Amino acid sequence: MYSRTIRMRSKLFVPGSRPELFAKALASKADAISLDLEDSVPESRKAEARALVATFQRSAELRGSSKMIIVRVNAPGTAHFEADLLAIAQPGLALINLPKCESADQVRAAVTVLERAEAANGVTKPVPILANIETPRGLRLAAEIAGAHSRVAGLQIGYLDLMEPLGVDRNDAANVHAVMFAVRMAAAEAGVLAYDGAFADVKDTQGFRTEAEMARRLGFVGKSCIHPSQVAAANEVFQPTREEFAWAQRIVEASRKASAAGSAVFMLEGRMIDSPAIRRAEAVIAVSRIPGPN
Repeated sequence: MYSRTIRMRSKLFVPGSRPELFAKALASKADAISLDLEDSVPESRKAEARALVATFQRSAELRGSSKMIIVRVNAPGTAHFEADLLAIAQPGLALINLPKCESADQVRAAVTVLERAEAANGVTKPVPILANIETPRGLRLAAEIAGAHSRVAGLQIGYLDLMEPLGVDRNDAANVHAVMFAVRMAAAEAGVLAYDGAFADVKDTQGFRTEAEMARRLGFVGKSCIHPSQVAAANEVFQPTREEFAWAQRIVEASRKASAAGSAVFMLEGRMIDSPAIRRAEAVIAVSRIPGPN
């Protein structure tokens, strides 16, 4: 599954209309950079940003980098969606970030357009999708969206779009936790990853870390960063510790021995270990071993 091969503790957001920031983002410690064609780009500059991002994707600088590259396109149904996909569905693209997802049918229709763009651009490895949950309907149908197509690698929360129009307090931890939990369960139902959204107050470093820690406790794999100063905290919070990795290794090794002895449940260091604990241990090991920036 895509979610088993994605290591993305941090994803640094870069407006597609700001080419002076591309190289800086590429040189950052973020596991991925997310080039944006949507909300950060004014309507008058959409075509320009699309061309800038597509050119950057073909650059020797980017092709020589191990950085995971993501592009957030404009939403399905907008005048820019198909043009965006045709421009940026290029070899080497790690993920397409699909905003304003509200139904499984919408995702499947987007995949159809994406397949045409890939064929036109000679892309032979299907590009997976990170689907944004940022509307009430999208939140209600999140599990259907997550399971809409095999290309959906995960769900990502869009807090401001979801909460601000409704007058829901974005700074209330209870509100944030409720959304996190709902999205995490929807992602789990489909067997895809859950990714945390952005924290807008760049100066509130403790607030960012606290929210990231809550997301990690709920099983999210990483958090969006809107400024390079947030990257280090995201990397630290979402990186399994040596102790966690060692414990996971012991669980997996013990499970092999138990399985060979015909047992599905066993005791390890005073704890009962069963299938959910084994799956979690395997996931920790998989993420820890996937190559990526330090």
